[in-house]
Amino acid sequence: MADLTYKDVWDTLSKVDVSEHTEKKMNLTYLSWAWAWGVLMEHYPEAKYSFYEDDNHVPFVTLPDGTCEVRCRVSIGDLVREMWLPIMNHKNQPVINPNSFQVNTSKMRCLTKCLGMWGLGHYIYAGEDLPDADAKEEKPVGKKPEPKKEESVKEEPKQEDDFDYNEAWANAFVDGFLKVVTIAETPEEVKGQYKANAEQIKVLKDKFPDQKKRLDDLSLQYVENLKQSSKEVKYWKRECRVTERSTLITISRTISNLIGQAKFLYQEVCSKNS
Repeated sequence: MADLTYKDVWDTLSKVDVSEHTEKKMNLTYLSWAWAWGVLMEHYPEAKYSFYEDDNHVPFVTLPDGTCEVRCRVSIGDLVREMWLPIMNHKNQPVINPNSFQVNTSKMRCLTKCLGMWGLGHYIYAGEDLPDADAKEEKPVGKKPEPKKEESVKEEPKQEDDFDYNEAWANAFVDGFLKVVTIAETPEEVKGQYKANAEQIKVLKDKFPDQKKRLDDLSLQYVENLKQSSKEVKYWKRECRVTERSTLITISRTISNLIGQAKFLYQEVCSKNS
């Protein structure tokens, strides 16, 4: 491992065909991080990765405009490469004050992008469909691409509408959505999450009505809890104002009594001295 070079790693990983492990979302192509890391482990099991954290364990960097980015480092022996990625919402727009779901998603995408710097799936970020075939008759790494036919038509990239929305996706989406909802402080913030995820929620409604009902029921329950908490806060504020007013009246009466007693004692002393 001491003699391993960046070129060695690149020559190995850049030959891997990742085309069957990607998906298209909002005009961007994503590679499965779990599969990509598995490939790396097959060839370099001593590889390690780490993510940036500041002294307060905040896992991202806040830029001057308020948006944030995550940073990742992958090391193979003494070789190190780093990469960064903005934290984005479901529309691939950079966000301010990201939630834990957005941070976690961006971290794993950043890891995959960093692996691209080693050669694994690098052509995804160059907009290509397949890696350049090596003319050498070496044992291929990963699945070997099928030979191109002379008059074959280039396969159209997978569109957003063709994404495989399955039960596992629906369950994961609802779980993630509910985690975000539980940090909302007002019913309006919950409504905002519904609006921001309108496309995915429509998919739930059309294809997974049971999951949609679970999302609605638990969200509504949380909203009711927020409303109840708000009522309790208003009640205690009102009680505190009543108590404060009563206390002030009591203090005022006490002061008046003390002043009256002081006047009486003063008059007594004056009459004795005279």
